[in-house]
Amino acid sequence: MRSGGVVWPSRYAALDAQLPGGGWPQGALSELLLAQTGVGELRLLAPALAAVAASGKLLMLFHPPALLSGQALAQLGLAAHHLLIIPGRAASDLLWALEQTLKSGHAGAVLAWLPERLHGDALRRLQLAASLHAGPAFLLRGWAAQQHPSPAPLRLSLSASGPDGLAVQVLKRRGPRHGETLLLDLPPVLLPQQRVRALAPRRVAMDAMRSDSAPATA
Repeated sequence: MRSGGVVWPSRYAALDAQLPGGGWPQGALSELLLAQTGVGELRLLAPALAAVAASGKLLMLFHPPALLSGQALAQLGLAAHHLLIIPGRAASDLLWALEQTLKSGHAGAVLAWLPERLHGDALRRLQLAASLHAGPAFLLRGWAAQQHPSPAPLRLSLSASGPDGLAVQVLKRRGPRHGETLLLDLPPVLLPQQRVRALAPRRVAMDAMRSDSAPATA
């Protein structure tokens, strides 16, 4: 059963205004291309994932690049018992498992961290499987994947904008391309002392810029 036309709002008003239908599509792949992992992708997706979990459906995460913090996930409204994590494995096995999951109807939302380079046939098979999936499906890959075409109808690039900010650019969507970069405020998940450490390099860089631009004195 195809579920095109159904969307899951991101709950970020500026982003929903640019997503066709006002949210993450159901029955199609959404491809997020990351400057680096951990830029805030889970915080971006958390409102939609929490809505899926609230409907009683399972969230399946394939090959996350690092251990996930249960405390941070709980802060985002994602309880551990709603998550099923599939650890890393050979690329061919990962793609097969992902395709079967999308076809099965057992998952409410699917997130998969995949390599930058993938064969076009593999992506087409995933998009076909996603058309049968009653929930959002996210592929997370490196920025270099922008150089290669993809059948995913929605592609975004993500990069960090401070510890609690995210720069988002819509690379591909149904309808006209949106050229402007969106700056989104993410919910903080760092403890106060962690935020101080995260902001320290930025403050040093800003102080250095002020010193360089200050007029010389005798």
